[in-house]
Amino acid sequence: MISKSIVVLGGGIGGIIVANKLRSELPSSVNITLIERNKIHTFAASYLWLMVGLRKAEKISVPVRKLISKDVNIIFEEVKKIDTGRNRIQTENNEINYDYLIVALGAELDNKFLNKGQDGIHNFYSFYGAQKLREELNKIQSGEIIIAIESLPYKCPGAPYEAAMLISDLINKKGLKNKVNISLFTPEPHPLPVAGPELGKSVSDLLVAKGIKFYPLHQLNKVEAPNKTVIFNIDFKKAYNLLIVIPKHNPPAVLNNSGFSDESDLPAELVNWITVDRNSLETKFENVYAIGDVNSISIPGRWHPDKPMKLPKAGVFAHSQALIVAEIIKSKILGKEIKSSFCGDGFCMLEAGEDLAGFAFGDFFASPHPDVKMKRLGKAWHLGKVLFEKWWLSPTGMRKSFYQFLIKSGAKSMNIPIKL
Repeated sequence: MISKSIVVLGGGIGGIIVANKLRSELPSSVNITLIERNKIHTFAASYLWLMVGLRKAEKISVPVRKLISKDVNIIFEEVKKIDTGRNRIQTENNEINYDYLIVALGAELDNKFLNKGQDGIHNFYSFYGAQKLREELNKIQSGEIIIAIESLPYKCPGAPYEAAMLISDLINKKGLKNKVNISLFTPEPHPLPVAGPELGKSVSDLLVAKGIKFYPLHQLNKVEAPNKTVIFNIDFKKAYNLLIVIPKHNPPAVLNNSGFSDESDLPAELVNWITVDRNSLETKFENVYAIGDVNSISIPGRWHPDKPMKLPKAGVFAHSQALIVAEIIKSKILGKEIKSSFCGDGFCMLEAGEDLAGFAFGDFFASPHPDVKMKRLGKAWHLGKVLFEKWWLSPTGMRKSFYQFLIKSGAKSMNIPIKL
């Protein structure tokens, strides 16, 4: 009888996928425990729709327990310490030993600009923030809407651009096209530099077609809330009626001085993310893996002369990395040859409003820079995102039957990652 203990930290996309896959493919004598501080899971990919009133909050929320196999133990507590020396996790009330550890803790949002609605400052990167922003978008009748990216890296590189286009669509539907201006500011040289220049040009063209003003190489420096003015690094100021900030993303606090990162020579914003082998997702510690937003994987190219390129923090990579790590751990436990390796392929349905989306896909490990292309806008890509949302929020017991529906509907031919 095989007796091992696997611990998964974090119940987001990566944690849910890896826990369920391991449970379905390993004998019951292997104990699997997932540690997650929140009992309710909200589907972050739908926050943009929540922001513009296309989803209700309760429709994108589901108890974590319903998404996890009943044979996976869940501890609803916060992780307080990761002790790789003794193979032990400390939570608020428990100490759990492990043979294999998967860290899927995601990223934390800096609270500098969060919940500042009284100053006209909002965000859509949190469940609460997206709901409050929806209220403000419903109120606005004229003026300036500014979307400003505080710093890199941030989750889902396409989200700010999708937000701008969805808000533009909403403003047009309200008949306010000539009364409300939308501007997007980013420190990046072009949209989604991590996906390569060709895709960046495609997204820039979409913004122009929708009348959205785009300001690359503008680093958010300061917000003068009393005057409702944003100041950027090039001494450029602009007044706003509604400011939407993509807040700074930080590694989870439990990782501070944890010993996972070997990148002390990197810019401060890249330190303390977990360094992993890009093929196996294994950290410097044997049998300890990190998947999804919490890890750091170098890819070819630089988005700035002194800023190296990193694999985007996106749900599609958390999903695919979870599948790879599950296969690797299963092979190790069962004594089989390890054949799985993370290849760096990824894709994204880029929402453009009017029930249209583009489909961007490609190789993020390509050299000299990621090779990512985007198909023309179409309703099929939007439908693919809708179908994936429905699949993801289905209770774990219903997913196989819904998977069959997706195949019949043609979703599989759209390369939607619907593996269990």
